[in-house]
Amino acid sequence: MADDTMRLAVLIDADNAQPAIIADLMSEIAKLGAAIVKRIYGDFTSQNLKSWSAVARDHSIQPIQQFANTVGKNASDSALIIDAMDLLHTKKFDGFCIVSSDSDFTRLATRVREDGLLVFGFGEKKTPKSFVAACNRFIYTEILRDRPAGPSKSTAEIKDSSLLALLRDAVEDSADDDGWAALQLIGQLLNKRRPDFDTRSFGYRNLSSLVEATGRFDLERRGKKGSPQHVFVRAKAAGRRAG
Repeated sequence: MADDTMRLAVLIDADNAQPAIIADLMSEIAKLGAAIVKRIYGDFTSQNLKSWSAVARDHSIQPIQQFANTVGKNASDSALIIDAMDLLHTKKFDGFCIVSSDSDFTRLATRVREDGLLVFGFGEKKTPKSFVAACNRFIYTEILRDRPAGPSKSTAEIKDSSLLALLRDAVEDSADDDGWAALQLIGQLLNKRRPDFDTRSFGYRNLSSLVEATGRFDLERRGKKGSPQHVFVRAKAAGRRAG
């Protein structure tokens, strides 16, 4: 393993995740780093969670059995949190992936970040904003499940005032004296301000394509021929805006 590969602990709340997304979920996590620990929590004797057995086995995810001793009480949440704190204190990890749409993990995400580790949340769009905001980055599982082949949003949605304002502010706050901002810095700032910001929500695979589709920004690719190109962005002058 390369020294700069992020070591991750993946903790899944089986009651708040779907087996159908696990293959895409693990592929997404592989882009972030190496999943050193993979555990899933739930009462796997219940009919609702039996479909997890084969999925967990196929992806080498360790099931942590938690019997539902009391109706209406979720023992799985407590077990996940206790394990997370034990893993945190080993000092062996760079980040945690918490897979759940449950706001009960908000404090856990905050606590992990207080120790300087990264937290990546994965959950459905119904996930409470408190948990989303507590993560360094939050990825909606609907994006992983749908995976559009190309732009799927209307021009009106791409040019929505809230999206344009978010992009414009990120460009302005990252720009040099000439108004140009490195796309990489823009992306980092967007994720800090909106942990759930994801270009795939708008049908675009990367930020440069989304920014260009708005028609409100100039894009310039810099670098020597044959070398990696670096993209820079600048807000268009009012008279040169497309659309």
